[in-house]
Amino acid sequence: MIAQPTSTPGLVQPKPIDYPDSDGQPTADNTKQFLWIQTIHSNLAALFANDPQVFVAGDLLWYPVEGDNKTRQAPDVMVVFGAPKGDRGSYMQWRENQIAPQVVFEILSPRNRLTEMLKKQMFYHRYGVEEYYIYDPDRNDLSVLIRGAEGTFEPVDDPHDWVSPRLGIRFQWDEETLTLLWPDGQPFSTLLEERQRAEQAEQQAEQAQQQAEQERERADRLAAQLRELGIDPEALNS
Repeated sequence: MIAQPTSTPGLVQPKPIDYPDSDGQPTADNTKQFLWIQTIHSNLAALFANDPQVFVAGDLLWYPVEGDNKTRQAPDVMVVFGAPKGDRGSYMQWRENQIAPQVVFEILSPRNRLTEMLKKQMFYHRYGVEEYYIYDPDRNDLSVLIRGAEGTFEPVDDPHDWVSPRLGIRFQWDEETLTLLWPDGQPFSTLLEERQRAEQAEQQAEQAQQQAEQERERADRLAAQLRELGIDPEALNS
């Protein structure tokens, strides 16, 4: 006897919901914005490289509500404590033990509009972000919003020497520029600066090796000259 399908004839099964991995928007609108995003992401990724339960991402779509593919944002940089490292097409919160990103960065460009930023702020507040950093590199304007005891976003009045409660990094902001510092006080560096430092260190190591080889050759020549004179160089060193 052949088993018959149990579905009700004529009943249309709901289609699975698609959660796109891209919103069709560029990561950045200009080179300055992109450099800031890249620098913040790479330094935070390096800072937490040895912690398997800290996930750092850039321009990754975050879906906070299962079944809703319209409610979403793609922070320029986000940090999630409690989510394992690994590749993702998007951050679906219900697959991450309902852990929301605790820290979010947005780097502004001239294309950003006030309405857009207010919508993002409302989204991040509603879905659990604890620290929200907004930086406009063209105007050198920094805004810091922190989730307060009542659950609302509270602006930090004076972020000129602010330390992130979650990240431990320091924001040194003055009239000229913003500098981000590691917990040990070292400034954030770009990938180009890191490459240049690595090349410089390699050159210094090569120079030190060459100098050591020259010293050994000089010592060998001196020892040979002493032996020609009938002097044991090893006896001189004893």
